[in-house]
Amino acid sequence: MAQQFKPASTVKTTAQAAKPASKTTATESVQFIFDKSNYRLLIISVAVVAFGFVLMSGTTDIYSTTKIVIAPIVVLGGFALGFFAILKKPSTN
Repeated sequence: MAQQFKPASTVKTTAQAAKPASKTTATESVQFIFDKSNYRLLIISVAVVAFGFVLMSGTTDIYSTTKIVIAPIVVLGGFALGFFAILKKPSTN
């Protein structure tokens, strides 16, 4: 008789079958994706982007250097900082 194929994800080893499924206890350490510094940089980047949009707002003098040049550079800098905050590896302490 031919053997049936079972996917690897459904096959349990003897150690897995004997061990009951346990919930996460207080003694186990939870590993987060981001570190505290990542979140701090992300919040700073959101503030920088918001500040850039505040610089762009207003109704008078739509052709000012602040609205046309400086504010978009500040917004792009905020987005770049956010991109860096997401890609920065957490410290291994």
